Amino acid sequence: MLDIIIDTLKDALKLLPFLFLTFLIIEYIEHKVNSEKIIKKTRKYGPILGGVLGAFPQCGFGVSATNFYITRVISLGTLIAVYLSTSDEMLPIMLALGVDSFTIFKIISLKVIIGIIFGLMIDFFLRRKKQNIEIKELCEHENCDCSHSIILSSLKHTINILVFLLLISFILNSCFHYLGEDLISKIFLKNNPLSSLISSLVGLIPNCGASIIITELYLNGTITFGSAMAGLLTGSGVAILVLFKNNKNFKENMFILLLVYAIGVISGILIDLVSMLI
Repeated sequence: MLDIIIDTLKDALKLLPFLFLTFLIIEYIEHKVNSEKIIKKTRKYGPILGGVLGAFPQCGFGVSATNFYITRVISLGTLIAVYLSTSDEMLPIMLALGVDSFTIFKIISLKVIIGIIFGLMIDFFLRRKKQNIEIKELCEHENCDCSHSIILSSLKHTINILVFLLLISFILNSCFHYLGEDLISKIFLKNNPLSSLISSLVGLIPNCGASIIITELYLNGTITFGSAMAGLLTGSGVAILVLFKNNKNFKENMFILLLVYAIGVISGILIDLVSMLI
């Protein structure tokens, strides 16, 4: 139990600077920048930038993108591109295990390409009317005094989210510890069309441990490359938790969750089919 608590605290501490920096930028935008101009300038190429930046390891950028989407600084397509390309804990694990550079490059490149393609498609086909959600609404929802100190307001946002993430991460880490990876690996069906359905579902678990399990299962030959990609595409770490915590539109949150899941499943199945044909 002590190890679980320590691991949970370590995960939270790694996210702390990303959370604080994100809210600090948001506060600055609210006070100094015309957010409407930013949206107009970045909407067209946002998914491309999001797909590339999302490949940065760890959960932090996904959390940042989530908060930027909630305050409408970025588009839905950009958010999805970030979610799909986010590497989470995959890259550090592969580097630590000495996985060849080609395999690492192939996985990250595919995640980025898929993220950009679907991000651009979403922005093209799902253009929505501008909603009157401003950055200040996030402040009002958290009951902070944003008009006085940008730093104090950012700190309050960070603490509120951090407490929430600590609780959820502790519960999930306990499940991973006591159930064990062997039992979880039996859930995956290798060489079965349903494998990507399960991998994508596991990838949605809002914890960095999900990407760790999927990566290790793939490296051990337990799941196919397509199934691994399906899970890694949907694995955006704790970003989904932040979305449900901060975004008041539950239907929109569910739509985003199902959209990411569907893209992961479709991509995984297609990758396995192509691999069989080659």
